[in-house]
Amino acid sequence: MAHPEPTHEIAINATRNWLERAVIGLNLCPFAKSVHVKKQIRYVVSDARNSDKLLDDLERECQILMKEKPEVVDMTLLIHPYTLTTFPAFADFLDLAEVSLKINGLTGILQIASFHPEYRFADAADDDITNYTNRSPYPTLHLIREASLARAVENFPDPASIFEKNKETLRKLGTEGWQALGADAPDHDSA
Repeated sequence: MAHPEPTHEIAINATRNWLERAVIGLNLCPFAKSVHVKKQIRYVVSDARNSDKLLDDLERECQILMKEKPEVVDMTLLIHPYTLTTFPAFADFLDLAEVSLKINGLTGILQIASFHPEYRFADAADDDITNYTNRSPYPTLHLIREASLARAVENFPDPASIFEKNKETLRKLGTEGWQALGADAPDHDSA
């Protein structure tokens, strides 16, 4: 379903709502609550209308993240509601994003997690509920410090089990349960 173009405020509020209700609320990422509570997440909306401009915004945000102390900003959610709105285009862009990290000497320092309203794992059908583990209100690139992730994983008993646990959580929740969370992008009426 196509949504109206959101303002920055709407995009950030919808993304924060998704983080609180789905990612933290369903414990899809056991590391998210701490940085959220400490207000160490930078929310940025890109005005990019094409992949070149988004790549520029991504590189800028990587540099901003690297300049900030982790205690102040530990990660960035780069929300881009105006470009790469189809999942195939978004998936293709992820290769460019990884090349950008490499070119800028950030491989092994930062990593990018990807979220999209149409996210689909390669081995899953479009309507498979497990795709919702990576479905966000708007296309989003999550910039994560490798060192912070490594510290978080050290304190988690079995990090390899997170993905399987998340799939099981979503299967139990079902599509109706997901919709009841209200974690998707707002419709015309609520925008």
